[in-house]
Amino acid sequence: MVAATAAGTTPLAWLPADGSVYARLLPGLFLASLGIGVVFVTAITTALALVAPREAGLASGVVNTFHEVGGSIGVAVLSTVAASGIEHGAADGFTSAFTLSTITAALSALVLVPRSRPQPTGGPHAR
Repeated sequence: MVAATAAGTTPLAWLPADGSVYARLLPGLFLASLGIGVVFVTAITTALALVAPREAGLASGVVNTFHEVGGSIGVAVLSTVAASGIEHGAADGFTSAFTLSTITAALSALVLVPRSRPQPTGGPHAR
């Protein structure tokens, strides 16, 4: 589903300054949001399946903390990239920000997503 996130941000990278919001922006954001939602659930499930039951609370807290910190850093970086282009009076900053978002999502799919199913520890939260 990280691929859905990358696929959803790809049309946003090519959105012209006078482009239709309904034709390109909303479908891209919709597809990206579906991918992001599924990825977060998968990350939590994978993290909790790989820890002992007594460590489930700690693992959940760590995953949620890094989710929030990563989101904050991501928004800061993408906003900075977008603002650097706006400073010159062009919409190129948004194109650069969405391109960076697409590349980051695609690389995440290649690097961070496990290739096999996690082996559950047998705790009450694992199936």
